Amino acid sequence: MSKAHHRKKHPEAVRQQLLEVAARLSLEKGPGSVTLDAVSQAAGVSKGGLLHHFPNKLSLLDGLFSDLTEKLDRVLAEKMQSDPEPKGRFTRAYVAVFFVPEGMDDSEQWKVLTIALISEPHLRERWRQWVERHLAENIGTDSSPDSVLVRYAVDGLWLADLLGAPTLDAETRTAMLGRLLALSRS
Repeated sequence: MSKAHHRKKHPEAVRQQLLEVAARLSLEKGPGSVTLDAVSQAAGVSKGGLLHHFPNKLSLLDGLFSDLTEKLDRVLAEKMQSDPEPKGRFTRAYVAVFFVPEGMDDSEQWKVLTIALISEPHLRERWRQWVERHLAENIGTDSSPDSVLVRYAVDGLWLADLLGAPTLDAETRTAMLGRLLALSRS
């Protein structure tokens, strides 16, 4: 009898493990390496167990997207709550999360998701809807051209970091951060 028959069932832990393994495989070997067989084998979960949580590769990527954006929503809400200045509050929270690549929990999974967003139209649409929802919620405080410019600059820096573009030294990054935060208040 296999170990699977003797272990206690913890569906949420298994689901999370599958997401983490899929992200790790994608980072180590590229997105093409994320097959249902490879994920189930690397996670030590039967293929049937994986299919119980994720019936196909797209649902696995959807699960990763949902997991990460739920975490992102919580972090953004915390950062916004601690910011006493309403104007540009969402934009400053966005900067705090995405400006420093190592500053984000699950940054490795975000790299995977960013690559998947580029290649999967369905995920691009989900991201667009996520952004639109947040912009609609913060229309009175974060819709100025300067706020938009700040978020696009942060997106560009995040993508440059992801692609391994020449890195910025700490002094330049700090100066850019100061300028972006000042713009978020104008």
